[in-house]
Amino acid sequence: MGNICRSPTAEGVFQKLLSDRHLSDKFQVDSAGTHAYHVGDAPDLRAQRAAKQRDVDLSSLRARKFFKQDFSEFDYILAMDEDNLSILMDACPQEHQHKVKLFLDYAPEVNCREVPDPYYGGQYGFERVLDLVEAASEGLLQSILQKQNLQ
Repeated sequence: MGNICRSPTAEGVFQKLLSDRHLSDKFQVDSAGTHAYHVGDAPDLRAQRAAKQRDVDLSSLRARKFFKQDFSEFDYILAMDEDNLSILMDACPQEHQHKVKLFLDYAPEVNCREVPDPYYGGQYGFERVLDLVEAASEGLLQSILQKQNLQ
């Protein structure tokens, strides 16, 4: 939503996954919010701390609101929850709507569809977000590698 908790966490986790597998040069990864609440801000310090404990550095990321051209520029537009999915679908041109999905669609084993917003919760909320994001990142990468025959 504001691009300071869930989405930058997902961006950082996915970038680390790509780096660990020497695939960074094959991908462009970015995160954005559906609202402009925190444009230019670094990720929430609690998100940064939790990510750092898993060797993921979010400190260089800055919040931005999604742009209409994101729909044509990116192959995957992934929302963290149904509310943000709805906002993105409403803004998305018809020819790109197939790109817009829930992030957790790539982690069916977690038995939930939404990454909960940890902003008003305690530290456990940020750990839960990381658990979910790590599972979805792995599933997303495997899906892309299979589709592109990059394995």
